[in-house]
Amino acid sequence: MSSFKTIEWKDDKVVMIDQRKLPGEETYIECGTYEEVAEAIRKMVIRGAPAIGVAAAMGIAIGALKTDSGGRDEFFSQVKSISEALKGTRPTAVNLFWAADRMQRVLDNSAKDVEGIKQDLVLEAKRVLEEDIETCKRLGRLGSDLLEDGMTVLTHCNAGALATGGYGTALGVIRAASEVGKDIKVIATETRPFLQGARLTAWELDRDGIPVSLITDSMVGHIMSKGMVDAVVLGADRVASNGDVANKIGTYMISVLAKSHGIPFYVAAPVSTIDYECPDGASIPIEERDRKEVTHIRGHRIAPDVAVFNPAFDITPGDNVSSIITESGIAEKPFTSTLKDLKK
Repeated sequence: MSSFKTIEWKDDKVVMIDQRKLPGEETYIECGTYEEVAEAIRKMVIRGAPAIGVAAAMGIAIGALKTDSGGRDEFFSQVKSISEALKGTRPTAVNLFWAADRMQRVLDNSAKDVEGIKQDLVLEAKRVLEEDIETCKRLGRLGSDLLEDGMTVLTHCNAGALATGGYGTALGVIRAASEVGKDIKVIATETRPFLQGARLTAWELDRDGIPVSLITDSMVGHIMSKGMVDAVVLGADRVASNGDVANKIGTYMISVLAKSHGIPFYVAAPVSTIDYECPDGASIPIEERDRKEVTHIRGHRIAPDVAVFNPAFDITPGDNVSSIITESGIAEKPFTSTLKDLKK
């Protein structure tokens, strides 16, 4: 496990590490309302599909807990509004909607009074966090079998403890391999424009004593051509039912380069990240973020005032993916049938 806590429920507040300030400052913020949780998700205080799912569940719970309602119908209506507000924060990460739907099932299936339902929602949110950690551990153990001793693995963005409840998906695979004694080295891309690889992945791995080297995104093709990469392992924000993957912008480019150089390209994601209602990548909404993420770094302008295109994610075709690692098994091609077999 990591030596920090990405998110936790504490004294009826949601406490999360402020990922915007890493690696220079390890600061935690407290959210006492669902609006504060929603703002934390929107502003990337917390990010990564599984972590966003945990945050959404806790946001719904804290919103419900502080709702002053005289009857079940009014209470249910208010909780639904809270859920919709949280679902509106980031459109691509499917775990956000998965968590909200899970909390809704607690409402739908409860025969308790309002106060009893509030406590059930808090317990469910805590379970979402606990289960996410165990899910990532199982996923990591399964995926670690794909990595051989002495390998150098390239990863993009951050799919570690910071992106989950506390263990990681792609970095969970790397952690699990390291834990059984395999000598695994990591190359992390900077991941422009928000620099999650430079700020977060390199920080996590260095802190855990796993050897990591940092490169700019534009160096990937060069180092692959030099035989410096044995495998690519990264996470996902949504996986379509046909195996197309939405992940941090730049993932598609890396998948094309890996395919060209004959390097296995592994996606590590929990089953909750698979959107079985989504037929393909073209159906996945792509979030367009603030232009200042491109033109500024920490408030300092680095580019002139020109037009900016800032999609947060891109789509990697399933054909470019070697395997999809989940806690329920490793899916191989054809993904249309193998992903269906993993459905809980």
